[in-house]
Amino acid sequence: MRTAYDAIIIGAGPAGSSAAILLARAGRSVALLEASAFPRRKVCGECIAASNLPLLDALGLGETLRRCAGPELRHVALWCGDERITAALPAHTESDSPWGRALRREHLDLLLLERARAAGASVLQPCRALAVRGDSRAALYEVRVADRDAERALRAPVVIRAHGSWQPPPAEDRPWGREHRASDLLAFKATFRDTALAAGLLPVLAFSGGYGGMVIADSGLATLACCIRRDRLAACRATGSGPAGRAGEAVEALLRDECHGVREALANASRVGPWLAAGPIRPGVRLRANASDTFLIGNAAGEVHPIIGEGISMALQSAWLLCEELAGSADAFRCDAEGEVRRRDIQRRYVARWRAHFVRRLRLAACFAYAAMRPRLAGPLLPVLRRVPALLGVAAEVSGKTHSAVTLPAEACPVVTQGSLS
Repeated sequence: MRTAYDAIIIGAGPAGSSAAILLARAGRSVALLEASAFPRRKVCGECIAASNLPLLDALGLGETLRRCAGPELRHVALWCGDERITAALPAHTESDSPWGRALRREHLDLLLLERARAAGASVLQPCRALAVRGDSRAALYEVRVADRDAERALRAPVVIRAHGSWQPPPAEDRPWGREHRASDLLAFKATFRDTALAAGLLPVLAFSGGYGGMVIADSGLATLACCIRRDRLAACRATGSGPAGRAGEAVEALLRDECHGVREALANASRVGPWLAAGPIRPGVRLRANASDTFLIGNAAGEVHPIIGEGISMALQSAWLLCEELAGSADAFRCDAEGEVRRRDIQRRYVARWRAHFVRRLRLAACFAYAAMRPRLAGPLLPVLRRVPALLGVAAEVSGKTHSAVTLPAEACPVVTQGSLS
């Protein structure tokens, strides 16, 4: 069984699978590790901004996505209490696809994973990374994995971490804190059929102690997702909102009670499957400016408040930024001192590019989330938004929905050859 690769990627979400496709197309041997069996539902966003559609075209998924995804997302709304303010979403003018779409993660992730397999990546699934250890003498990494109840070691000069932010990172790294805090943001998500949500509308939900959103994805099914502070959720459950002991039902009861738009949208709807929960989420930057070890992409690099729906954007675009650097350098995959120097140089450039493109998105999302969770703070803004609803579209534009960190060549679907992404 093969144990040596040019690159090992931990996590097969949009970031990890995209990186595997790009590096495999560039002629590199890639092991893509995924702990979960696919397809699987996931508490993550399902909105794919229009700026990402050219990237998915280049990965070979554009036609399938357009056929399967939900309607074009042309309007954004703010639902806060009885307030419902709607505005047009700004179009993405740099491609033939001006509007975003929504596709459930169980479908998107599987499509990307199968594309990675078709590109030549070795997909190991379910396979859990246990530890990552660097070998300075050999200038490569050893990744200990548990695969089908057996442990073994894989080796590669390049390791890319694309694991989820609330999963303990493999290796000597300290895992995220496990202590419960009142301010923890817990994420919830459910799918509904027969909602009254307008096609192509992307409402943002604002309520005390949390925020959320709704969207119609594939098969006409609507996703309702939110983040709620731990203390607010505990208070809801203590006062009897929803069946006792069921956090998801308590969240649904809260949303119906506090957002008139949600109440109307779900009036004749039925839920498909149980509520999913995860977290706490940890928004913020995790890339280090002086990092010189493994590469981080997706949520492993930095997590944005999901209020702006840019999680998939940052996953796809961060993978592309890194792989542009890696695929353009044969030396990056050498197992010697020169290869190690080259990887450090790539790391510095990648971190600088990542921060230049994404830090503003994280900061804006944090500001939006702070206001949305505090209706008394947001209250004075509502009369302004009622008079000038187009400001909602401006907020969507400045949060990154119409801009990509990646500039593709002129051709719509570039052919990736060895050592090049152009």
